[in-house]
Amino acid sequence: MRPDDWHLTEDVDDFLARAGDFLRSRPTLHNTPLTTVERLRTRGAGAPDGEATVFGRLESGGEVHAVCYRLPSRRLTVTALSPEQADTLAVRLAGLGHPLPGVLADHDSATAFAEAWQRHTGAEPEASWWGRLHRLGTLTPQEPVPAGAGRVAGAHDHERVVRWCGAFCADVGEVLATDPGSWAASRFADKRFTFWETPDGTPVSMAGSTSMVGGMVRVDPVYTPARLRGRGYAGAVTAEVSRAALAAGATDVVLFTNPANPTSNALYRRLGYVPVADFTGYDFSCDAGAA
Repeated sequence: MRPDDWHLTEDVDDFLARAGDFLRSRPTLHNTPLTTVERLRTRGAGAPDGEATVFGRLESGGEVHAVCYRLPSRRLTVTALSPEQADTLAVRLAGLGHPLPGVLADHDSATAFAEAWQRHTGAEPEASWWGRLHRLGTLTPQEPVPAGAGRVAGAHDHERVVRWCGAFCADVGEVLATDPGSWAASRFADKRFTFWETPDGTPVSMAGSTSMVGGMVRVDPVYTPARLRGRGYAGAVTAEVSRAALAAGATDVVLFTNPANPTSNALYRRLGYVPVADFTGYDFSCDAGAA
């Protein structure tokens, strides 16, 4: 394959027309591209400063083999790549002078691209994010279920949803601006949220879920205030949203965990989630390609 086999565009509709079937062919592994590209399709793919999202597809012989996209000022996201495919993408982007702050993908693909980018630009990669992707097998709600019930969040719950999403981000080291304008553009704004409430109606845990795309729903985030942890609330609300996704017709229900957190990994496995792949995000310490 050649660098020119990577076709780049800023037109999200054209990208989906050509690469949509490929994305939908592996909904679990492609869960993040599926939801991100759908959000860009409905909201618009540009940034306030006019910088556009760049989409790419690796195509030869009329067949799409991989895709990538880069949101303004964000890491490049790629689907599974062989070392050769990663090298051709690095050559293509470096040749165009595209600056890249980093890359995110399954571990082997991210590492292959990071090494290729370093060879062609001199930028040194540093691993900075790790995630373990799980797919729901057979849902097995925990026993006993804590007292209470699930409730879908309504408009009157917005302040709590924003506050708890902010607390979740603080826990995992993610930055989330909570002013109204920033919230509307955040990755949380178009999700459906569900609370687990005690019998007296007090929310004690929360789980979000994406809209279904390609038969896939991703559970994200799951948050319980620190003082209420260890009581089964997170398991109960995760089972609630997982059950709702299945009832809506989802064929793939997925979630990410921090591989270094044994508590959450054990919880989701008990509920029936099975590890699929580990993902890694690299930051590039300099951008010789842009220079």
